Amino acid sequence: MKGLTGRLGVGFMRVLALLPLPVLRGMGWLLGQVAFVLVAPRRRVALRNLALCFPDWTEARRRAVARASFVAFCQTWLDRSWLWAAPRSVVEQRVRLTGAVHELEGDTPTILFAPHFYGMDAGGLALPLRSGRAFTSIFATHPDPAVDAWFMAGRQRFGDVRMLNRSDGVKPIIANLRKGGLLYLLPDMDYGRNDSVFVPFYGVTAATIPSLSRFARLGRAKVVGVYSRMTPTGYVAEVSPAWANYPTDNAEADTARMNRELQAVIDTMPEQYYWVHKRFKTRPEGEPSVYSRWSISKNGLRR
Repeated sequence: MKGLTGRLGVGFMRVLALLPLPVLRGMGWLLGQVAFVLVAPRRRVALRNLALCFPDWTEARRRAVARASFVAFCQTWLDRSWLWAAPRSVVEQRVRLTGAVHELEGDTPTILFAPHFYGMDAGGLALPLRSGRAFTSIFATHPDPAVDAWFMAGRQRFGDVRMLNRSDGVKPIIANLRKGGLLYLLPDMDYGRNDSVFVPFYGVTAATIPSLSRFARLGRAKVVGVYSRMTPTGYVAEVSPAWANYPTDNAEADTARMNRELQAVIDTMPEQYYWVHKRFKTRPEGEPSVYSRWSISKNGLRR
């Protein structure tokens, strides 16, 4: 049954790819409004994250940003229809690459820090559309084979792209970097205690994997940010200048800096960040959960 549901869903998305972008965005707006009301567990997580990260905001502002985040989530999900099925000319028209694009030239090993803004898949296509360099990214396998195949085909439809499962290990990642490739890395989620360090994220201790620093050292790579922003006409993926003095020999300090760089971008578009994820789920030894019912009021706002 799951396989049939996945195939039907993928087929429906291919039909949606034919719709004008304003129609898709309108559908996403409506779905987001409904999801904000009905998907209470994730609404509470988003509100709790915003309360922890932005304690000086009013409750009304946090709720407005959380609601807008649900809308952006649904709109960008539906946008995968045309990102992964529309003709190349349509994607090129709607997805732009801006900023320090010259950082992608040449053959210097380069890691693209691509945090979890909802438009991250658009950014993942903008790069191979405009660069012939070998491009590697790491994603988890989706449990539904039809959906997983759709994800993999969509993300590899342009350029020389290789998708790696986390279980593939570090060796192919480093090998591609040392050959002068690009690595699209999304290390800003809570992946559990193993291999994580605890560093501040908006002043709250957060378990964070130091893979950006580690891969940069092992691959002798520079690091640039790639921040994908949804716009009324599509997406803009902005490339930052290469980070100066990165990496260092202190992985914890490097990881704290990564979070600071991320915060600066989130502040420009907080509604487009992935607040529905339990970013502070893993706590240092002895600290209680920040998501337990006793620590959250009915609006998810008690700190």
